Amino acid sequence: MNMTVKIINKSNNPNPEYKTMGSSGMDVRAFLAAPIEIESFERALVKTGLFLEMDESIECQVRSRSGLALKKGITVLNSPGTIDADYRGEIGVILMNQSKEKVVIYSGDRVAQLVFARVEKIKLENVGEVNATERGKG
Repeated sequence: MNMTVKIINKSNNPNPEYKTMGSSGMDVRAFLAAPIEIESFERALVKTGLFLEMDESIECQVRSRSGLALKKGITVLNSPGTIDADYRGEIGVILMNQSKEKVVIYSGDRVAQLVFARVEKIKLENVGEVNATERGKG
């Protein structure tokens, strides 16, 4: 089942899109007034110019791009980051440079991917004990 997510794109980049029929994530691009330099083992918040509105039954996960991680050591720090259904601010991506070299991010660079997933809402029940399992506490 396809679900529609509303988007405002204030950047000059195209909307995120699936590159192939089998893609799980949509690449998201940086939207910057000036390049950002991320020194070795430092982090930076990279703006995207994107704003979303989605149904409360889903979340948007922000994940690292494998090519960027392999080639430049850049990962999403809190991967996967979560964009809650009721968040209406600009999407920002927290990037971490895990390489030994400074990395420069330019506006338009693909910096992460967005994956939409269903969210189950649960009710917690306070109890005195939980059932034992073969694994136990180990």
